[in-house]
Amino acid sequence: MDLRRIPARDGDVASDPVLLAAIRDEIAATGPMTFARFMEITLYDPARGYYRGAVARPGRGGDFLTAPEASPIFGRTIARFGRAVHAALGAPGTLTIREHGAGTGALAAPLVETLLEADGGPVSIDYLVDEVEPARVEAVGLALAGLAGVQVERDHGRPVDGLVIANEVLDALPTHRVIRRASELREVHVGVTADDQLADIEIEPSSPALAARLAAESIVLADGQYAEICLALDDWVANAAGGIRRGVLLLIDYGHPAADLYDPRRRAAGTLATYRGHQVGEDPYRAIGRQDITAHVDATAVESAAAAAGLIPLGTTTQAEFLSRLGAGELLVAEQTRPGASLATYLETRSALVRMIDPAAMGRFRVMAFGRALDGEVELPGLADRRPSQARRRGGAGVIGTASSRL
Repeated sequence: MDLRRIPARDGDVASDPVLLAAIRDEIAATGPMTFARFMEITLYDPARGYYRGAVARPGRGGDFLTAPEASPIFGRTIARFGRAVHAALGAPGTLTIREHGAGTGALAAPLVETLLEADGGPVSIDYLVDEVEPARVEAVGLALAGLAGVQVERDHGRPVDGLVIANEVLDALPTHRVIRRASELREVHVGVTADDQLADIEIEPSSPALAARLAAESIVLADGQYAEICLALDDWVANAAGGIRRGVLLLIDYGHPAADLYDPRRRAAGTLATYRGHQVGEDPYRAIGRQDITAHVDATAVESAAAAAGLIPLGTTTQAEFLSRLGAGELLVAEQTRPGASLATYLETRSALVRMIDPAAMGRFRVMAFGRALDGEVELPGLADRRPSQARRRGGAGVIGTASSRL
């Protein structure tokens, strides 16, 4: 067996002792565990997992910052997409929105408020919160408490007519890790060393589905190349699709088509990363239960799972293009005349939007939309560019506009 230890760094935060003991005990009882099982425990353990409990991990005071936490302009821009989905559904009086990984409502609040303000928009909104932690439902309810015509409830997966959103959710699904050694595919499990430390251990794959996924995508890893394979993706997409009777599934995450994701020149070490205190790390065995663990999303696998679940692809683009095509630049200009606007708040919003569209930051995130039972050939805004070619040539930078001197 092959063991790989990752040296500890100075200033390491201690792991949750209960979680660490549970992992060691399970390995002692049943042998090395898959990395997917390790992520399931560290991130989602009902009592002590990273995504459980009262602490909301995203945010400026947390471990990482998503677009909704960066600024409400993200939710206001997504509302333009939501308005088009509402129209495609025949403009019902009540629009149902299901959000996976809703957190504290950073996306829900500006999204719902903007939708209710729009001419011809829904009169009321049912907001379904799909969260592993029940306390988040209450948090989203508080975020939407001041808005009339809104009902918030914990999601139970019932089929709905509406919009289903998952922003930066798929990257945190438990994933398997593999490595190719010569002509053999090995799986990286989690084992315990002689001095009782967690470490990588390479053994036989736990499931033939790992090799099957790579074969289905025509991927051949290079010798010594690490990779992540998220088998949980298929069930997640199937469940999300099963919750849509008519409507749209909108996925936003950092991911790539399989050919890019498994490129041996660019990603020979895989894409696994940890986040704590807005610092990126590579050691999943430190700060167990107290740091996030993610891996880039296999967009090819998402598309295949969506097709298997009966969803129709509506479009794929980058977050930079998506926000730009939805008119985020116009909304930025409008920020200058919002009640209580100041130069400081405007500049903060502008800075956040720049990061959302920056290809070196969030701008390269992948946006994928799928539909079910929509009338005719639906073309939703943000997914297809109808602007003049000059605007397209400007790329994501054109979203910011030139009106920043008004304040």
